[in-house]
Amino acid sequence: MTRSALNQDPTLLVHAYLDGELDPVNAMAMEERLATDPAFAAEYERAVALQRVIREQLPRETLPPGLRSRIQASVAPQRRQPSWRALAASIAVTAFIASGATWTTLALRPTDGTENAIVAGHIRSLMATQPFDVASSDRHTVKPWFNGRIPQAPHVVDLAKDDFPLVGGRLDVVGRNPVPTLVYRHAKHLISVTAVPAPGRADTAPARHAVDGYNIVRWTENGVAYWAISDVSATDLGRFAQLFREAAPDQ
Repeated sequence: MTRSALNQDPTLLVHAYLDGELDPVNAMAMEERLATDPAFAAEYERAVALQRVIREQLPRETLPPGLRSRIQASVAPQRRQPSWRALAASIAVTAFIASGATWTTLALRPTDGTENAIVAGHIRSLMATQPFDVASSDRHTVKPWFNGRIPQAPHVVDLAKDDFPLVGGRLDVVGRNPVPTLVYRHAKHLISVTAVPAPGRADTAPARHAVDGYNIVRWTENGVAYWAISDVSATDLGRFAQLFREAAPDQ
């Protein structure tokens, strides 16, 4: 990568720097730019935070004892040519080893991928210049903003009288799909409410837990899984979720 490449997309450059893909000259130039360019520095901090969340929530696991020997035995050549079953097993094993334990973890715990994306999206928003793509306290401005950007605009409610004013909305990505996130404020804290489509899933009551110092309340209603996340107290976030669920439908 040449020095002129440092004028390209900061996101790509930051990840290349974190992955050690820059040569020494460009790595030094990158460090100088991180020290003087706020946009680069902000993108670097977002990438570091995302990597930390991934490492903490999806730790790598070692292969089970004896797995390698069993795999080798199952794909050992038989007579002149290996059977199609052995070839298939070899391909599957290669894919497993290349991807590591992350894929296995996601497959066994399908909700973790969603939760990780929710947490990462909230952290990125806090580190960004502003935590939303559209800034407004008017639900009749925020809701239409999503039209044309996602298949269905989210349920938006006005909770200002309850000390949870709406301040805007943004698009996050969950499972490679854009999903709507509403942003509310409580005192000096921000609350992100992400609506993930869940067609056919039964309604569920709110469930609370905490991840990396952030409280989360999630529930499913009318084919949508809602995730509310914030660093407000668990009691305040629970009250917010209750008010959100009980609010009148959009007008």
